[in-house]
Amino acid sequence: MSSEFPRSPKLLKGALVVFQSQKTGPPPTVIIFQYNPEQLSRSLAHRSAPPDPSSVGGAREDVFRVLGPPVETITLSVALDAADQLEQPDQNSEVVVSGLHPALAALELLLYPASTQVLLNRGLAQAGSAQICPADLPLTLLVWGKSRAVPVRLTSFSITEEAFDPTLNPIRAKVDLGMRVLTYMELKEDTIGFGAYIAYQTQKEVLARLVRPGEAAGAIRGLIPL
Repeated sequence: MSSEFPRSPKLLKGALVVFQSQKTGPPPTVIIFQYNPEQLSRSLAHRSAPPDPSSVGGAREDVFRVLGPPVETITLSVALDAADQLEQPDQNSEVVVSGLHPALAALELLLYPASTQVLLNRGLAQAGSAQICPADLPLTLLVWGKSRAVPVRLTSFSITEEAFDPTLNPIRAKVDLGMRVLTYMELKEDTIGFGAYIAYQTQKEVLARLVRPGEAAGAIRGLIPL
């Protein structure tokens, strides 16, 4: 009999949702975190234009102006362990054969343009039909609870493989991910990512309005020299 309390809340897993196109198309690939990271670090920096040192008046006018939303970066570590799957080999044949290679490959491909797109571009270029142009990466959303589904671009990616099976397939690993949030400054309108970011910022504004400063706010206002 399971010892889990039947009324305990169901754990919501974090995930990366990968769209092959910026526009609506095939269903996205969902990469669910096997274990939710214990820590997620975020940093925000102003996206302001540098002041012109030769224009004091202009600098005063521009001190509160920004070019757009802040530059937000996110770092987290994803732990992977094949132990649970290897206890049920009949239901996890791919892990028995390949270990964590499939799970790691799904994460690594977030940094790769699709090989079919690369080969098509090269074929067109060799036929004189087009010039070789940079291939597009898939659109990735970090989904971390109902209040955070945000488009991101991976900026750093590090894998530490910590244990192996007899055929040297990794069976325990840690993946450190660095991400930059993509905003309406980087995304085109009428795309999945653009809509996701607007919803993300709107949710922040809704949550901020829920803050109740309480009675102490009156005392603080009394200290303002107006």
